[in-house]
Amino acid sequence: MYSDIQAAIPLGFFLSFMIGPVFFVLLETAALKGFKAALVFDLGVILADIIFISAAYFSSLQLLENLNNQPGIYIFGGLVLFIYGATIAFKKEVPLSESPVKVTKSHYVGLFVKGFLLNFINIGVLVFWLGVIIIIGPNLNNDPQRMTLFFSTMIGAYFVTDLVKIILAKQLKNKLTPRRVHYVKKVIGAILILSGIILCVKGFLPKSSLNIDKGIEIIA
Repeated sequence: MYSDIQAAIPLGFFLSFMIGPVFFVLLETAALKGFKAALVFDLGVILADIIFISAAYFSSLQLLENLNNQPGIYIFGGLVLFIYGATIAFKKEVPLSESPVKVTKSHYVGLFVKGFLLNFINIGVLVFWLGVIIIIGPNLNNDPQRMTLFFSTMIGAYFVTDLVKIILAKQLKNKLTPRRVHYVKKVIGAILILSGIILCVKGFLPKSSLNIDKGIEIIA
């Protein structure tokens, strides 16, 4: 059991630093809206991960086949990311005299949902967890208890690392002028647009190019 925990912690740390839309939006939320807002956003992200892990564990083979046969899933997720990124990137700059927006209790629900959906619509996250399940499962003898311990530890390490990132990003709050905030949003919007384009391109690739089984075999 101890060896499973040792193996899960580095993977959780690595997962927290995977460069993607969630990574940058989390840092932005921490810097602009504070620790609590970023924490709530991150909990939404983690809920999506838990759902993906559960889905991958209980129906990995069927999910692999569906992803191979229905590339439209990639296109849909890509379009959502693209539209959301474009909305952020091309939003009108706020006046320099405008005071910072205060986060109220009603906003926290929106932040949680935002974190959940931003992670959930990225089909690449599901593919990642499918790969982890297929590669790690046999090494854990597909034992439900060992699998639960491994992934709980992995998510726990991911969450703790995110907390450190949130605390560090929060230190930047005093240095963020409205103009710099606008620039940060432009960059995050561009990243979301790029992520959406990549997903859409995957959806339009020939079916042979979407063979996830072969891709996972190469990784293994």
